[in-house]
Amino acid sequence: MAVGRRKRAAVVVLGDIGRSPRMQYHSLSLANQAGMEVDIVANGGSDPHLSLRENPSIHIHEMKTVKLTGISKISGALALLLKAAIRFIMLIWFLCFKIPRPDNPPSVPTLAAVKLASWLRGAKFIVDWHNFGYTLLGLSHGRSHIIVKLYSWFEKHFGQMADGAFCVTKAMQHELAQHWGIRATVLYDQSPDFFHPASMMEKHGLFSRLGNTICSAMGNADCISVEKKVEDMDTTVFTSKIDGEIFFKPNRPALVVSSTSWTPDEDFSILLEAALMYDRRVAATLGEDDSMDEGRLWIDIKNGKQFVYPSLLFIITGKGPDRKKYEDQIKRLKLRRVAFRTMWLASEDYPLLLGSADLGVSLHTSSSGLDLPMKVVDMFGCGLPVCAASFSCIEELVKVNINGLLFSTSSELADELMMLFKGFPEECNDLRSLKEGAIDTASSSKWSTEWEANALPLLDQVSE
Repeated sequence: MAVGRRKRAAVVVLGDIGRSPRMQYHSLSLANQAGMEVDIVANGGSDPHLSLRENPSIHIHEMKTVKLTGISKISGALALLLKAAIRFIMLIWFLCFKIPRPDNPPSVPTLAAVKLASWLRGAKFIVDWHNFGYTLLGLSHGRSHIIVKLYSWFEKHFGQMADGAFCVTKAMQHELAQHWGIRATVLYDQSPDFFHPASMMEKHGLFSRLGNTICSAMGNADCISVEKKVEDMDTTVFTSKIDGEIFFKPNRPALVVSSTSWTPDEDFSILLEAALMYDRRVAATLGEDDSMDEGRLWIDIKNGKQFVYPSLLFIITGKGPDRKKYEDQIKRLKLRRVAFRTMWLASEDYPLLLGSADLGVSLHTSSSGLDLPMKVVDMFGCGLPVCAASFSCIEELVKVNINGLLFSTSSELADELMMLFKGFPEECNDLRSLKEGAIDTASSSKWSTEWEANALPLLDQVSE
C-alpha cells in the first residue's frame, strides 16, 4: 500500500441503493468514521440520502437492472439462472475493472462475484447478513423447490469463505454459528443522526409541502379530503401558524405511518382490516348508525368538533409489486373516520414524516424469522412508537409496553389503535408513555456509536 494512500472499500448492493438504508449507513461510516474512500456498486432506482450524494469520499457506480420478462413467462427457473449469470458478469466487470482496488468490501450476498473479485484484487471480503436470500426466494417458490435448495447451498458455501461477517440479530448470529459454521458479529441497526423528532417548524413545512397529496382522496371523498378547500397558506390539516407561531390543531387527525415494500412478507391486508375495524368500532361506541350523514360529520370535525376517538390518516410509503393491488382495494373502502394516502417521499422528507407522526405500524414478519425491520429502527430514531407484527425475534427490538406493542391479527391491531388513540390528542396517556419509551430508545444509541463499537474493530482485524 502506498504511503499516504487512503484505504478504499467497495459496498456491493444487489438492489436499489436508495431503498437499502443499512448499506447507505455502512457507506457513510466507512467514509466518515473509518476515513476510507467508498465505491458503491448497486442498481439504480431511488436517490440515496443527500448526505451520500454530497460526500466527496463516496462514489456511486450504477449497474443496469436485469429484466427478462419474456423468459420469465416461459420458465421462472430459467429466468432466475440467466439473471444470476448476467449479474455475476456485471459484478465482475465493476469490481475488477471499473472501480479502483478496494481493501475491504462489505456486501450483501452477491457472494461468488465478490469473493472472486476480492481474491483477484487482493482485497478482504466481509458479508453483512441482513437476511437469508434463500428464505426470500422460498416465499414465491416454496422451501422445497430445487432452486431454493441450490440458493441455500450457494449462500452457505460462499458465505463461509468470507474474511469476516456481520449480522443483525443475536438469533441470526446463533443460526450462522450452529448451522453454517460462520462466526458473525452482531451489528444492530440503529438510525443515523438525521432521524430525529421533528420540530414544529419542520412539521408545518412538511405538511405544507404535502398538502395537495394529503387532501386528495384516493377514491371517494373522505374525512381528510374535505380540507382541500382550505386556501390559507398558514394552515394545514394538522397545524396552524398564527402571528409567526405554529400550533397543532386540537381537532387534527392522528397521523399513522407505515413503510412497506409491498411484498409477500408484509401482509398489508392486516392493516386494511384493522382500519376498517377501528372505523366500525368507533361508530358503534359513539352510537352512530349507517344512515348518518358523513359529509356533515366531516364538516363538523373540520370546524372544530372533537370526539373521544380521532380520525386517522394512514400515510403508506414505499414501492413494490403489490402496491397497485392494495391501492385498488383502498379505493373501494367506505370509511367514516379513516383515510389512506400512498406516496414515495424524497430521502430527506422521509425522516421528517416519521418525526411528525403519532404512531408507526410495521407489517414486516421476516422470511427467515431472524432479521429485524429497519423501518422500526428509523421510527424509534424519530421518537415514534410502533405497533409491530409479531414474529420470533422482534422483541430484540420492540419492547412491549415500553416503546411499542405487538400484534398477530388485524383485530389485535384494531384493539391497539382504539386503546392508544382514545382521548387523542391531549388525554391519550398510553400513547404518550410509548412515545417517551421510543425517545429513550433513540437516545440510548445511534448508528455511528454502534458501528464504531462493533464494525470498526472487525474491519481493523481483517485488515491486519
